[in-house]
Amino acid sequence: MGGPQARCMRRLALIFTSLLLLLPAAPARAAGTFTNPLNGSADPTLTYVNGFYYLATTLGDRIGIWKSPTLAGLATAGENTVWRDGDPSRNKQVWAPGLYRFGQRWYVYYTASDGVDANHRMYVIESEGDDPLGPYHFKARIADFGQYAIDGEPFVHNGQMYFAWSGPGRGMGGPAQIYLQRMNTPWSTTGSRVALPADGGCSEVREGAVGLRGAGRLFLVYSTCDTGKPDYQLWMKSIADGADPLNTANWRQHPGPVFWRNDAAGVYGPGHNGFFKSPDGTEDWIIYHGKTSSAYTYAGRTTRAQKITWNGDGTPNFGRPYALSAALTPPSGDPANPPTGWSAIVDNTTEGRFTASANWGTSSYSVQRYGADYRFASPVAASDAAWYKFAIPENGNYRVDAWWPSLPGYSSSAPYVIVTAGGNQTVHVDQRVNGGAWRTLGTFALTAGDENKVAVSRWTNGVGLVIADAIRISRV
Repeated sequence: MGGPQARCMRRLALIFTSLLLLLPAAPARAAGTFTNPLNGSADPTLTYVNGFYYLATTLGDRIGIWKSPTLAGLATAGENTVWRDGDPSRNKQVWAPGLYRFGQRWYVYYTASDGVDANHRMYVIESEGDDPLGPYHFKARIADFGQYAIDGEPFVHNGQMYFAWSGPGRGMGGPAQIYLQRMNTPWSTTGSRVALPADGGCSEVREGAVGLRGAGRLFLVYSTCDTGKPDYQLWMKSIADGADPLNTANWRQHPGPVFWRNDAAGVYGPGHNGFFKSPDGTEDWIIYHGKTSSAYTYAGRTTRAQKITWNGDGTPNFGRPYALSAALTPPSGDPANPPTGWSAIVDNTTEGRFTASANWGTSSYSVQRYGADYRFASPVAASDAAWYKFAIPENGNYRVDAWWPSLPGYSSSAPYVIVTAGGNQTVHVDQRVNGGAWRTLGTFALTAGDENKVAVSRWTNGVGLVIADAIRISRV
């Protein structure tokens, strides 16, 4: 959230945040595209799960999450306030929420204070169940060394969780630097902290470090130069798989900024980012904040997203920040980005393409169904799957989407089995939620031929009726 020299300006900036959340109408755009911004505040985190995008940004006095089935829809989605703390020691200057899932719970890591900037510490809340919208309860103060600490984010390397944050360094009381520490639970750290040297092209902060997994390496992308300045930008370090992150010699410093101001596009101060996968898992995207003013101000920072690519040497290529007027193609698998090329749908009523035993009943109860009706069966520890047959035209990668109606009594963990070129793969889906639309199960390598390709199995530890409705397969 910027350097200590401008803390007073930050407090004033929070006044503008609630006003900025009321975004102006998006400019006209071509069908099948979206334009930024997606949200009127800063420090974004975004994830996609079970057919929905979930976005959180800095709000100052609470934690809110926006939910939408499309990326573009986040711009008009309503806020879901998931946490407002009653403890006066930690319910002000609430910054930079980071949304993560570990096990069957969601965790939000954030920074807060009692209203005095120097008293900022890092905290984590935990969901009661497996829903990003909570409800949540307070879990812990995390990585507390008795001094100013902000922008804590977990990352996983070599199967071990670590925590990265920003605190005083390079001379105690000096500009903030990055610290790393091992985690022993999603809400606690253990052992000594390590100060990670990091270049930045300026003397100000090193903050907001987040991990990005590449081929054989973990990339740690961080922000520098004070978020209020137009030169706020992203830099990067990386470490090879198998190497110890707490040994600073194992880290490689990549030269120069990897994402910075684009004056020609009217984008200044791009930074404090996160990463997310496209719905079909084939693309990497960056979520970040930027502003349209080159003035030194914390006001006017808004959330934007764009696709990133990968260089031949295995490093990420972030490109340049796009203008707010740029019409961008949504992530692959986004409902606003329908499949091109070959695609086929098999419903439970498609003649010659769907088979199920007499144990599967038929219902038209839910209006969320695809077509006239759907099939249902009780869970059982036996092989009694409903099968969908497709004529795959050629060997290659295909996206598999499922459609089911949702009701509280439906399966909490319905197994979808995909027959891939490398063997069967199973994806479990909570059919109590997210019904009435296509939901991506993933992208898989399929072999050519006219045969059973997808099954809905009754063999599950979940509770509730297993539903078999419709499947769509599309060439990607």
